Amino acid sequence: MQQTAASSSEADNLNAARRVSGQYRHRRLLHHPHNKIPLTDVGLAQAHLAGAHLHRVISDIDTNSPNWRVYFYVSPYQRTRSTLCQIGRSFSRTRVIGVREECRLREQDFGNFRSQDRVKAIKESREKFGRFFFRNPEGESAADVYDRVSSFLESLWRDIDMNRLRHDPCHDLNLIIISHGLTARVFLMKWFKWTVEQFEHLHNLGNCEFQVMQLGKGGEYSLAIHHSEEELVEWGLSPEMIADQKWRAHANRGDWNERCPWYLDTFFNRLADSEDSGESEDIWHETDEKIQQSN
Repeated sequence: MQQTAASSSEADNLNAARRVSGQYRHRRLLHHPHNKIPLTDVGLAQAHLAGAHLHRVISDIDTNSPNWRVYFYVSPYQRTRSTLCQIGRSFSRTRVIGVREECRLREQDFGNFRSQDRVKAIKESREKFGRFFFRNPEGESAADVYDRVSSFLESLWRDIDMNRLRHDPCHDLNLIIISHGLTARVFLMKWFKWTVEQFEHLHNLGNCEFQVMQLGKGGEYSLAIHHSEEELVEWGLSPEMIADQKWRAHANRGDWNERCPWYLDTFFNRLADSEDSGESEDIWHETDEKIQQSN
């Protein structure tokens, strides 16, 4: 598998500020089930352009393998299915080896029809509670989405290992996942082992914007091969997260990044160099105090 691209399709696909887009989506939720909100004409055009851009990106990456192929995973929502149709117009039949509708890639469930006043109250509660753990009434939390995305990733790797995608190993395979803003962020969180705190600083993708997880020469996937540091900053990655992406671009598969702070140092003030140094008890006391203060 040469590359994984995650494409985000939002409800309105308008060229407007994300704040305005969110307000538009919530107005539509007052009258339409979330899964049945269609794309606008502007959204359809944006999806078509995204397909052409994706084709160019894959062609540029696979210059040494002209017989590359693509396989699509798509959320079952109406707008993502429409996005798939528009993106697919840029690929010939010989390039596409298959499509699978994957229910676990659906958008976060925000609950059933809601009044505008209730939407405002829910958003205020979410900011106080935290974006990851807050569960929408009659809906899901981001933590719930994390659980089903984790299940999807396990299935994805089994599909690849058992060649359920009917992939000829002579051809480079590119997976294109057409999903939603929060689902895409959770996907990256699970893949790269980001913490809840790191997730809560991430920003949504723009309408029909996509992220390329490209396979490095050593066998690790990274966002820093195709994307610039400026793009990673715009998406909300911290300097430490960006450094890890750059490390992954050249790391061998299975290598351990000892400088990655959230694998160890984030959870402790400091660790003693040895058990004989006499520092261990003091350090654990300091760590416990730090946890108590954060609560």
